[in-house]
Amino acid sequence: MQNFQGTDKYIATKELQIAVNAAIHLKKPLLVKGEPGTGKTLLAHEIAEALNKRIITWHVKSTTTAQQGLYEYDAVSRLRDSQLGDQNVNEIANYIKPGKLWEAFDSDETVVLLIDEIDKADIEFPNDLLLELDKMEFYCYELQKTIKAKNRPIVIITSNNEKELPDAFLRRCLFHYIRFPDKETMQRIVDVHFYGIQQELVDNAIKIFFDLRDIKGLKKRPSTSEMIDWLKLLLMEKLQGTDLESFNILEELPPHTHALLKNEQDLEALEDLIKYQGKRRY
Repeated sequence: MQNFQGTDKYIATKELQIAVNAAIHLKKPLLVKGEPGTGKTLLAHEIAEALNKRIITWHVKSTTTAQQGLYEYDAVSRLRDSQLGDQNVNEIANYIKPGKLWEAFDSDETVVLLIDEIDKADIEFPNDLLLELDKMEFYCYELQKTIKAKNRPIVIITSNNEKELPDAFLRRCLFHYIRFPDKETMQRIVDVHFYGIQQELVDNAIKIFFDLRDIKGLKKRPSTSEMIDWLKLLLMEKLQGTDLESFNILEELPPHTHALLKNEQDLEALEDLIKYQGKRRY
């Protein structure tokens, strides 16, 4: 199997490439953490594209159970059909709905399985998947058979660190933290999204962006995805690099601040800082 090196649309650092390829080689799930907006979910899709694999996505919610990833047995429908005299009622398989893990296990080719935001679920959720992710099999009691993976999927698991994951689960995974891009990497990311963009505009926008991230006390610092959206708005306004050349984040709000700051507390904090700096000058 070829190695993952990123794609034309996704800049993967050397460390991230090593982590992904190690997980593939060792056949272990890769647990990916990092700030929201740093490309954790997108990573799995880009791995699938780079390796020409199908992706199966399991979006985890607060109400999601591990059993739903295996299968669900619709006992209510079977009871209703038995009351109606349906002939299919004796075939239990008709009332088994395979989950995302079953779908991945049943694939005739290796797929990429994304378990997205695993930390949103109950604390027992990861523990309930230990055997399935380790042995790549589970038992279906209704059908009285073991479902085994035909081909071991490439498993990417994302977490936003909303809660600690159990040690037993962590031992079965490889781990990578996607660090927030430095200015050089951010430039490469911008180049991927904006072909031929005016370099002076990019340089000044990146400076403002990182100056904003450096302000202490922000509840949610702007992420890579916000940077991309912000640049799109600057281009929509047909701003030139010179328009931002002498901009100071401590003197005024940047244009389209709403694309960078996503809550009123951070906006008020920045406005208060600007007022404070203004008073100091006088």
